[in-house]
Amino acid sequence: MGVGANPLGTNQNPGNPAGRLAGGDRGLWLSMQAIRRHLAAMPHSLFLVRLIHQATRRPFPGERLWTATQLSTPATVRFLRIRNREGCDVYIWPYAEDQNAGYILVDLDRTAPNVLETMWANGHDPCVVLQTSPGHLQAWIHVSTLPLQPAVATAIGKHLARLYGGDSASTDWRHVGRLAGFTNQKPQRRTVSGHAPWVKIVHAHPGLARNADALLQSALRSPALASQGFDDASAERPLGLAAGRLPVAPPGIEAAEAVQIYQNWTRRWRIAERFTQPDWSIVDLWIARKLVSQGMLAERVQDVLRLASPHFPRRHTDPDDYLRRTVAYACSFPALAAPCVSGRFKKHAMDCPPHG
Repeated sequence: MGVGANPLGTNQNPGNPAGRLAGGDRGLWLSMQAIRRHLAAMPHSLFLVRLIHQATRRPFPGERLWTATQLSTPATVRFLRIRNREGCDVYIWPYAEDQNAGYILVDLDRTAPNVLETMWANGHDPCVVLQTSPGHLQAWIHVSTLPLQPAVATAIGKHLARLYGGDSASTDWRHVGRLAGFTNQKPQRRTVSGHAPWVKIVHAHPGLARNADALLQSALRSPALASQGFDDASAERPLGLAAGRLPVAPPGIEAAEAVQIYQNWTRRWRIAERFTQPDWSIVDLWIARKLVSQGMLAERVQDVLRLASPHFPRRHTDPDDYLRRTVAYACSFPALAAPCVSGRFKKHAMDCPPHG
């Protein structure tokens, strides 16, 4: 790894003493901070982590699904740093099963110097921009708070690549991007001193691109989607079921706030540690009960679930009806009711929500 490099970005000052926060390992601490800053700008429930050995182009055995919290723990970061030193590049993808999570990667390998200013001027604001090596950038653009169909996400990726001179080979709906805090192991990216360059954060701020809706509508009108039966009429159907109007965060709550509320409870209840395959419909009910008991309005609770429940709308054929029924059921519990769920929600050991 590069001597004196700072994966937080060229203008970032770590500030806190590494010895106190990461057992005296300053490199570990810098990587942890870079990862946390990167993922904080891409709020999502799960990330797929892929390790690819640069020399052999073979993936490291297994693909890992981690929450942002799990991905930034010292043990996880140590594991990834070891693999990185062994020659593996570290990539991530916001995981949404067989859909795109609403984040589009634009690989800006050789573009105009003012490309980022142009993107902001056009309302295609990236939530994350990484310098993967000097002169090479990757940008993530958040275009939807709900999952996108693969064809729609790919069409948007191709459109953005054409618009900004991005790599057309990196536009498919599930293309992985580099994770900040590690080094780029490509031999041709080595510095003059022979070091692998850090993947640095240039910009990180959560939020939908300002013109995300227009971007989606433009993609729907593209010949590639038209040939698959997508048209402007598709814009009236929910995104998770067919290409549709881009859902935006309701005026009362931002997507990042909703994700923070939801994940605060899943972390507090240690859902990822306690259940290998959580039933998120049950977790939705637990969180709805907790938020209702704290006095949150039913409409706002629905907004939290809509924006933050993992992979939502999953396979619900009528997402709005699901949200109404879940919150209505949560409201039916007396404030001091016993914490066990019965009826149609009584499926397995997750029936009893954690205390707290």
